[in-house]
Amino acid sequence: MKKSFAAFCLLLSSFCIANAQIITSPNFLNKNKQWVDSVFATLTPDERIAQLIMVAAVSDVKRALIDPKISNPAAVEKLIRENKVGGVVFFQGGPVPQAQLTNHFQSISKVPLLIAMDAEFGLAMRIDSTVRYPYQMTLGAVQGNNDLIYEMGAQLARQMRRLGMHVNFAPVADVNNNPNNPVISFRSFGENKYKVADKAVAYMRGMQDGGLLTSAKHFPGHGDTGTDSHYDLPLISHDATRIDSLELYPFKALINAGLSGMMIAHLSIPALDKTANLPSTLSKPIVSDLLRNQLGFEGLIYSDAMNMKGVTKYFPDGKADAMGLEAGMDLLEFTEDVSKSIAEIKKSIAEGKITQAEIDFRCRKVLEAKAWAGLNQYKPVDLNNLYEDLNPKAAELTNRLLTEKALTILKNDNDLLPLRDLDTLKIASVSLGADTITSFQKTLGLYTTVDHYFIPTKPTEVQIAALRTKLSSYNLLLVGVHLGSISPRTNYGLTDQMNAVLQELIATKKAVVSIFGNPYALNKIPSVESSRALIMSYQLTPYTQDLSAQLIFGAIPAQGKLPVTVNAQFPYNSGIETPAIGRLKYTIPEELGMDSGTITFKIDSIANLAITEKATPGCVVQLAKDGKVFFRKAYGKHTYEGQAPVKLTDLYDLASVTKITASTLALMSLWDQKKFDLDATMKDYLPDFAKSNKADLQWRRVLTHSARLKAFIVLWKEAQNPDGTWKKRTFSAKQSRRYPTSVVGDSLFIFKNYDQTIFHAIRDSPLNEKEGYVYSDLSFILYPQIVKRLSGENFEDYLKNHYYHKLGANTLTFNPKRFYKLEDIVPTERDTFFRMTQLHGQVHDEAAAMLGGLSGHAGLFGDVNDVMKVWQMYLQQGYYGGQQLLSKDALIEFTRYQYPEMGSRRGIGFDKPTFKYSGNAPRYASPSSFGHTGYTGIMTWADPAWKLNYVFFSNRVYPTRENSKISTLNIRTAIMDVVYQELLKK
Repeated sequence: MKKSFAAFCLLLSSFCIANAQIITSPNFLNKNKQWVDSVFATLTPDERIAQLIMVAAVSDVKRALIDPKISNPAAVEKLIRENKVGGVVFFQGGPVPQAQLTNHFQSISKVPLLIAMDAEFGLAMRIDSTVRYPYQMTLGAVQGNNDLIYEMGAQLARQMRRLGMHVNFAPVADVNNNPNNPVISFRSFGENKYKVADKAVAYMRGMQDGGLLTSAKHFPGHGDTGTDSHYDLPLISHDATRIDSLELYPFKALINAGLSGMMIAHLSIPALDKTANLPSTLSKPIVSDLLRNQLGFEGLIYSDAMNMKGVTKYFPDGKADAMGLEAGMDLLEFTEDVSKSIAEIKKSIAEGKITQAEIDFRCRKVLEAKAWAGLNQYKPVDLNNLYEDLNPKAAELTNRLLTEKALTILKNDNDLLPLRDLDTLKIASVSLGADTITSFQKTLGLYTTVDHYFIPTKPTEVQIAALRTKLSSYNLLLVGVHLGSISPRTNYGLTDQMNAVLQELIATKKAVVSIFGNPYALNKIPSVESSRALIMSYQLTPYTQDLSAQLIFGAIPAQGKLPVTVNAQFPYNSGIETPAIGRLKYTIPEELGMDSGTITFKIDSIANLAITEKATPGCVVQLAKDGKVFFRKAYGKHTYEGQAPVKLTDLYDLASVTKITASTLALMSLWDQKKFDLDATMKDYLPDFAKSNKADLQWRRVLTHSARLKAFIVLWKEAQNPDGTWKKRTFSAKQSRRYPTSVVGDSLFIFKNYDQTIFHAIRDSPLNEKEGYVYSDLSFILYPQIVKRLSGENFEDYLKNHYYHKLGANTLTFNPKRFYKLEDIVPTERDTFFRMTQLHGQVHDEAAAMLGGLSGHAGLFGDVNDVMKVWQMYLQQGYYGGQQLLSKDALIEFTRYQYPEMGSRRGIGFDKPTFKYSGNAPRYASPSSFGHTGYTGIMTWADPAWKLNYVFFSNRVYPTRENSKISTLNIRTAIMDVVYQELLKK
């Protein structure tokens, strides 16, 4: 008796506190009274009861065949025509079939139907081809950022309303503090009642402000149970004090914030109602006394599905529906037998257990909700552009941002993450639970060289042994654990075989482990805390995989915290924050305030024009702003007549872009080390030039193409006799000790040390008579010599050791056939005058070919992404991947106009916009921008003022260099101008 009195006092206290707070009434109440009165007046007593019933439907034909009694459209149609039910709850299906069914159902209904769905994490929870947002557990890991959760709710409201729906049975406000909870778990925001409340309120407000009715669940709290109410009646054994202080807290917060609806759970809670085996759904002390009277909730009260065993186990055949209304509920969801339910409810009225006035009051309230949702001016769902409207890019951005902020690092030995010093790492990725290369692995490969392996959920011993052998040579393993289930009933998708392989990988002390699944799965992985680093990614989605890879390399920071306690090693709020370290991030235009549709359409149009007009067989475009790659796309084919499509990973001949991605980079590095002085002269670093006409030419003038150097020398012509044969000691058709180096394939070899002949030809060449700007290749041919002289390292080694490998730009190389298959290299010209063959994998430039494919003016190959890494380092004033690889001063000095007073547009090595637009740069490029074009059809351009980074690849010289349409059509600059134009709109 004392315990009962104490519980009563507690509840009374709760009532007083609740009423002391300002409670915002649901905004649908007392709306459109005239319409409500007019509709109500047309309803019979039976039809008023039917307005309180919502029946289940699916738009999936196969599912309808499985459950024809309830879900078959014909059965639902009959319930609408004959029983005049008030609403429909949709389950499995597709958007267009559901819209068609909705229109049909509404057309035959006397009163417009209230259309509802369980869409806790988006429409994709029930129907295909729609948006899936993060689970609430994932959102629980997000620190702050409730505005993003609000935005998610608002977007979901727009999507549901677009599909003709009015109610979302969300948010879940249960505090999940039971790791073995089989039904809530990932559906909860976590175990902290304050954060659950804050996030639930943000989500609810977003939906309701978007015109959607909500239904928080599962009152009074389903978070601490080991029983699934779909299959049995769970028992909540906590006392009233605990329930009031913990489980009820988020629901109170939602009520105070103006919640429009509440769903009652099927729970047995002796502390609140001692009636044996009575679900809370049917309990007047819980529904009416506690929720309605003590907590002051004025909104709609929904039952949980009335076909669940938690209620039908003890109260079958429609009796539960009548008892639910007697308890105080307004709407019955998923009534199994509508006719029986109405009969039982009428019986309750006749027996005085509920009055007709109470039924009428609730009917009016339902009509008010319908009016607020716009059903007083009902319009059918427009089927035009339905798929596009339900999948807006804004939703993808919200998904990306929420996922990014949720990712949680739980272990990070010696600050391993984010990964630095890429040149010291030999990396393999292993995806467990995968049958092919995963999204996670594909994104990892954007950052550096990573060899990929995968293991299925039930690997054989042979597969495991093969993997073991292959991984022995790596010093870092990036392991993705891809869990195909989120339920504890299925061990979260973790098989014994996967676990065994994972244990072995962890034991190597090389493993960085990312868990794509329910955080409670951590408790099923022995020794997971022994990983070198551990990332909780919460879900298995394209977003979690992509962004977890980006987090590993420091493109994004780690900010998430564990929203639940897993075990002693991983308690609530665990999470190690790490910074972003300046590597490229991969995202969508919307993150930068641009529209994907517009950007894609305009760039596609220009790129496809280039291909249609045969300016180039194909091309690759990559664009970044603020260090965020927002556009990456390949177009066309390698050749006009071939079938090989251009790939983002294809290697292109960079031609003159070599000058600023290789030579100028090396010179900036040596300038930083005070080994190279721009104001020194040619003789200072090339003693052989001391007695030449170039001895006193200043390097600053040389590098700005204003030192009177000739534009070029046709070196291969110098080696040719008048009759077309080769002079002695120039070329041979056969390789030998005297002719060791291939100029092209196996058909032409150059005399040993012929490079000295080339250097002497440059040394002895005449100067232009007049001062002024003349673009010249000659000095750039000499820079590999200078770099070796000043650094002691070969040119290519210097670039790779100090820059390319550190940047993870490992495709940047000379003579790419040493490392890559021909199908991964785009061909260039059919040489009909010198090498007499199709050039493929060998440098296009003749002088570079004569230097063995390695020169400072041409010869560098690479893929678009790796070139962009170099240029992003430039934009970030020498910083990339956590390292200051060049000084800020170097970038400032080399990229500024050097002689503007002379009308010269050049920086040191870099091209810059002309002072009056001439087409060499994008029309809207700022004066601080810099870049270069390549003869083969390449362009790179960086704009610090806009923080834009642009790389364009094409092989416009295929099959002949005579094709100049890429320039006459302004293809390269026009693409970057698309971005400027979009940014100028803002």
